[in-house]
Amino acid sequence: MADAEEPMAVDGGHRDSGCDWDGRWNHVKKFLERPGPFTHPDFEPSTESLQFLLETCKILVIGAGGLGCELLKNLALSGFRLIHVVDMDTIDVSNLNRQFLFRAKDVGRPKADVAADFINSRISGCKVVPHFKKIQDFDDSFYRQFHIIVCGLDSIVARRWINGMLISLLSYEDGVLDPSSIIPLIDGGTEGFKGNARVILPGMTACIDCTLELYPPQVINFPMCTIASMPRLPEHCIEYARILQWPKEKPFGGFLDGDNPDHIRWVFERSQERAAEFSITGVTYRLTQGVVKRIIPAVASTNAVIAGMKLEFLKPLCVPVLGIPLVNLLNQTSILLFFVDFLSFIFLLSRQMKSPAITTTLEGKNKTLYLQSVKSIEERTRPNLCKTLKELGLSDGQEIAVADVTTPQTVLFKLNFTA
Repeated sequence: MADAEEPMAVDGGHRDSGCDWDGRWNHVKKFLERPGPFTHPDFEPSTESLQFLLETCKILVIGAGGLGCELLKNLALSGFRLIHVVDMDTIDVSNLNRQFLFRAKDVGRPKADVAADFINSRISGCKVVPHFKKIQDFDDSFYRQFHIIVCGLDSIVARRWINGMLISLLSYEDGVLDPSSIIPLIDGGTEGFKGNARVILPGMTACIDCTLELYPPQVINFPMCTIASMPRLPEHCIEYARILQWPKEKPFGGFLDGDNPDHIRWVFERSQERAAEFSITGVTYRLTQGVVKRIIPAVASTNAVIAGMKLEFLKPLCVPVLGIPLVNLLNQTSILLFFVDFLSFIFLLSRQMKSPAITTTLEGKNKTLYLQSVKSIEERTRPNLCKTLKELGLSDGQEIAVADVTTPQTVLFKLNFTA
């Protein structure tokens, strides 16, 4: 077995040689230098896009945690060489199970520094510049230098700040937005098995502040009546010990420190007693720590999926190459808010529903767009799956009704076409 510190082979078995070997970018050239069925109508194959990615394009990655590690890896292996990464955190032992750019020897060091060193040592020609700072420590001149910004943040406050910064960089002439002042923002996040990715074009599409309701609540609060009288979950028992028993007994002077093992142990033991009283199972030390510190378990595979979705950043950079970019939000557990074709609509609905029936009203008449449960109707409406929404005769502002056995009521979707 190779030494743990020895640079590993990358991209087809080649080791870092400090140069581009033959065939290194063949996988990227397949997208950039040949036509395809999903390319933009204005696409003209050329070698210029690859040279732009390799030599000119400058990317800023905000966050070097679970998502950030995946993003840096994806960017570097996709050919981007001028990358900056900003992160204000240091590495903790708990990060090592999923933040794969870090090792045990790195605990205590800045995430940005270690991530940059790792990528630079493994990917030849790539230059990642680290910044062990807060995003608020930089002025507008710093952010103006980037062609695109990719976020791996877990803070809504930080998201709103960078969103506001990019909006402040927009320039207008006679009330018309100057496209050259737009710096696309690729945002996304994960919580356990859930995740989302979105493309924001400041001044053109809905921004962070426009869609704050799309973000889940930062803290899940259980009703006090349930905690005190009718606990059903192990979390209820933990909250009872944290909210009611701790302030009453003040075992360690009154302040509950989630990072103090003695404090967590006390809450854990009281929670077990509460759980036994109501025949509730599942109270563990780890769960107790998670509830007290408001920890949402991170899943490495979710980070990988969302980071892959965030390769949408390629589209704003070279729209004619890869097609129309994602306009709003893609949620791993929900639906796409902007649909390119009807098949995408059906596919995403099928992840949430059993056998959705899709209908609408055209020219005053009810029309079935797709129905899976009745064989004859499914065969008749199957050709619709290959059509775009406009080809189906649907227009901006039109409503689509979706009925399914999994929902008590028909769900209405209102179409909003964006140029």
